[in-house]
Amino acid sequence: MKTANQDIKPITTKINKNGNIEIGGCDLVELANQYGTPLYVYDEATIRAITKSYKDAFKTYPKISMMFAAKAFMTKAICKIMDEEGFGLDLCSGGEIFTAKSAGFDMSKTLFNGNNKSFDELNLAISSGVKTISVDNFFELALLNDIAQSNNKTVRILLRITPGIECHTHEYIQTGHLDSKFGFDLTQVDEAIDLIQEEYSNLNLVGLHAHIGSQIFEKQVYYDEIGVIFKEIKRIKDKYGIILKEVNLGGGLGIKYTEDDKPISVYEIAQTIIESIENHSKEYDIEEPYIFIEPGRSVVGTAGVTLYTAGSSKTVPNGRTYQAVDGGMSDNARPSLYQAKYTADIANNPNGEKDTKVTIAGRHCESGDILAKDIMLPEIEEGDTICFYTTGAYGYSMSSNYNRVLKPAAVLVNNGKSDIIINRQTYEQLIQSDVIPDRLN
Repeated sequence: MKTANQDIKPITTKINKNGNIEIGGCDLVELANQYGTPLYVYDEATIRAITKSYKDAFKTYPKISMMFAAKAFMTKAICKIMDEEGFGLDLCSGGEIFTAKSAGFDMSKTLFNGNNKSFDELNLAISSGVKTISVDNFFELALLNDIAQSNNKTVRILLRITPGIECHTHEYIQTGHLDSKFGFDLTQVDEAIDLIQEEYSNLNLVGLHAHIGSQIFEKQVYYDEIGVIFKEIKRIKDKYGIILKEVNLGGGLGIKYTEDDKPISVYEIAQTIIESIENHSKEYDIEEPYIFIEPGRSVVGTAGVTLYTAGSSKTVPNGRTYQAVDGGMSDNARPSLYQAKYTADIANNPNGEKDTKVTIAGRHCESGDILAKDIMLPEIEEGDTICFYTTGAYGYSMSSNYNRVLKPAAVLVNNGKSDIIINRQTYEQLIQSDVIPDRLN
C-alpha cells in the first residue's frame, strides 16, 4: 500500500480554477501575497495521513510506540498534532524539551537522545519529566547518574549502540556504522553495564537504542539491525541475567524529493520489522520487546513546501541561466550541505511547458548558495511564485541568519484555512541578543 512519503507533493495538491497550485485548499500565490516569501507551508492533512499510516502498518504488533523525531521540524503546533495522533516525541536538545513542555505535551511520552547532552539539558530533562534518556557514552553515564542522585531520582535509560550497519545514503546521515560519533561500540557495552551495576545506582537500564541513518530506501537494513540488537540482548541476558524489555529502532525512512527517488512505504518497513522481531525472538529465545520507532523526515517532509519570489536573473554566455529568489541557504541548507536535489514548480504557472533549463540561486553572498541546479521549468518572470516541494523536514530546523537574513514564517493549511505556526522574524528580534560593550560607547 502506497504511503505519503512516496509522493513528491502533499496529498491535497491540485491546480485550482485560477490556474494556480493549491495545497490544503489554499492558493499558494495568495499565501505568498498574504504572508510574504520565503514562506514554509505545511499541509496538515498530509502530516496526519502519514501518522495514521504508521499506526495502521504496525497495528499487528501492539507493543509499540511511535516517537516523532522532533529534529525534523519542531514547533508547538506540531507537538499538538503529534499528541492528537498518539505519537510521542524523540527530543535531542534542551530547546526541544522546552518547546514540548511549553506546548503542554505529555512528557511521559518523550525520549531524550543525543551524543553530547549538557548538564543543564539533562537536568531539564529530569525536572521536566522526560520518561527515558538514551545514553550515548561513558561521560554521559557518569554525569546523568550524578544529576539523578542529586535530584534523588532513578532515571530510566537506554544504551545507544552502533550496530555496524551502513545504509546507502549520504555519509553525513549514516549513524549506525562503526565509524560514527553516536553511541557505544558493541565492545564497550559490558563496561557500561558493569558501571551501571556497580557504581551508577540511580540509573535503570531498560533497553537498547540503535539508529542506522536517514533517507533510507532499503528494507533489509531494518531486518539486519534487529538481528544485531536481539543478539546483543540475548548475550546480555546470558552474561548478566538482565532482561532488556525495550528496544528503540530509530527511524530513517526515506521520502521522494525527485522522480529518481524510490522510497519504500511505511507498510513495507513495518512488515520487515515485525517479521524480523518475530524471527529473532524465536532464534534467541527472548520475549518480544516493547518497540519504539522514531520517524521524522517521513512524517513532515512531504507535507511541507517552500515558496519564493523570483527576482533577478542572469545568463552566462554559452552557459547556464541563473534565476535568483528571495531565500536560499539560510532557509534550506540541505542543497549546500548534502547536495540535496529538489523538485520545483512555478505556483502561478504550473501547466506551462517546462522547456527552460534554469539554476535556482539563493540571495546570499555565497557562490554555493544554489537551491536547484539545471532543472527544467517554464520561463520564469520576475515576481513569479516558485514552489519547492518536500521541504518540510530540516528546512526550518537548519535555518540560520546568514547575511543577517530574517527567518521565514511558517503556516499550516487545512480545508481552505491557513494559520501562522511560526511568525516571520523581525529586524528587532534579529538584534535583540546583540550587546555593545560599554567601552565601545
